Amino acid sequence: MTPDSRPDGHSLDFRFPVPGGVRTANGWRVAWTGTAVMGIVNVTPDSFSDGGHHLGLDATLAAALAMRNAGVLILDVGGESTRPGADPVPVEQELGRILPLIRALVEEGVVISVDTMKPEVAEEALRAGAHLINDVTGLRDPAMVEVCARAGAPACVMHMQGEPRTMQLQPQYGDVVAEVHAYLQARADEVMTAGVPGVLIDPGIGFGKTLEHNLALLRALPQLTAGSHPVLVGASRKRLIDFIADVPTASDRDPGTLALHLHAARSGAALVRAHAAAAHVQALRVQAAL
Repeated sequence: MTPDSRPDGHSLDFRFPVPGGVRTANGWRVAWTGTAVMGIVNVTPDSFSDGGHHLGLDATLAAALAMRNAGVLILDVGGESTRPGADPVPVEQELGRILPLIRALVEEGVVISVDTMKPEVAEEALRAGAHLINDVTGLRDPAMVEVCARAGAPACVMHMQGEPRTMQLQPQYGDVVAEVHAYLQARADEVMTAGVPGVLIDPGIGFGKTLEHNLALLRALPQLTAGSHPVLVGASRKRLIDFIADVPTASDRDPGTLALHLHAARSGAALVRAHAAAAHVQALRVQAAL
């Protein structure tokens, strides 16, 4: 956890035991103060910034545990790239990538999120011991809502215009801030009404948005974080940093990522999702002290 000087606390509710959780009347709750870090653990060969970097279970597990040991709150495991233009991955292939890592992480007692758009993958991942579903489609598929509700698992609801293969072709909005905020609040309420015990909301930086759209959403974060649902911001190594600072190689964008995520923390974000997770923990702690 990375507490900062903001008085606001954040929490997620589960209907099953979770590492670091406290028993409540309706299940278990993980609570923290300030902005915590969700560490990205990709087990894909084609992720936009670190595809193929952690090939092999031992290497991936070591990288994940290094994040945990640095103070990351949640590890987000992904087996399918959602970069612009990405093609879908078959269910069995995605499961084959993520299940060995999930089972290994369960033994280490960490909070595990699974980055997937597929209800079948989510169900098997939760059965294997994962705790949270991070769905870039905002749980559009009713089966995904059913999976999370039945398992008692919270979910991250993200805004995305279109789908990964086409989302960056010609994104258009009348008022991007009003439209994205309204969608997230309404969708979060719908998902919880359907039985999902807890929800994170994510404005979906880089998902069906131009540079101007992304900047408008980042500047308006205080409006979004003033709502009732904890906010996750994931701008790690994204193309807007290249547009702003001329950094064409994704793996070179960590300084720009830190700048964006420190802004998100000052704006009240509950979580930031990052590749350079340990560096984020350090930076957030220093910012909190200031």
